[in-house]
Amino acid sequence: MENTTGLRESKKLRTRQQLAGTALELFLERGFDAVSVADVAAAAEVSKPTLFRYFPSKEDLVLDRFADHQDEAARIVRDRAAGQTPVGAVHAHFLAALAERDPITGLCDHPNVVAFQGLIYSTASLETRIAHYTAREVELLAGVLEAESVDPLAARLAAMHVVAVRHELGRENWRRIDSGLTADEAHPAAVADADRAFAMLASGLDGALSIRSA
Repeated sequence: MENTTGLRESKKLRTRQQLAGTALELFLERGFDAVSVADVAAAAEVSKPTLFRYFPSKEDLVLDRFADHQDEAARIVRDRAAGQTPVGAVHAHFLAALAERDPITGLCDHPNVVAFQGLIYSTASLETRIAHYTAREVELLAGVLEAESVDPLAARLAAMHVVAVRHELGRENWRRIDSGLTADEAHPAAVADADRAFAMLASGLDGALSIRSA
């Protein structure tokens, strides 16, 4: 029974990846608004109802990969080292991700990543749908802060600021890459911006949030 369940889940994952990959290829080739859900379903050789069983909206065909990062800020804060503040932990993680040219930071010049991010930032409906994923990020991070005895309002406000800074830094880094800079060329400015942004956060939040005890 377990083996059967595992095979079924693997098949679902492959189908999901096929649908998302087919959709992204079409969107990049023709533009998001020029491709319909029916076009994606036909290219992937599935029915529209089948596609919607995997993806609730056309936008989710592109943005579903963001779901893998929704718990990232919460996990960073929850697992931070002793003596580290929440802002300090997220700051350190972001700098490490910049050094690795992690696409989530925007500082990645691989053509496929640049094209994917360009699609997102140039399509109004995708920008709007991102708010759904951002709200979940905030909710998860706020939950971690509340578990550390931060009052609910302060936890939500802090989470909103931390998540917003991560997203805006990513967008600014993508702008640099889109302007023609390589990731290596853009890295020093990206680090400087991250240091400045998280310092601004720390000046307002470190007094209100917990330092992790040993």
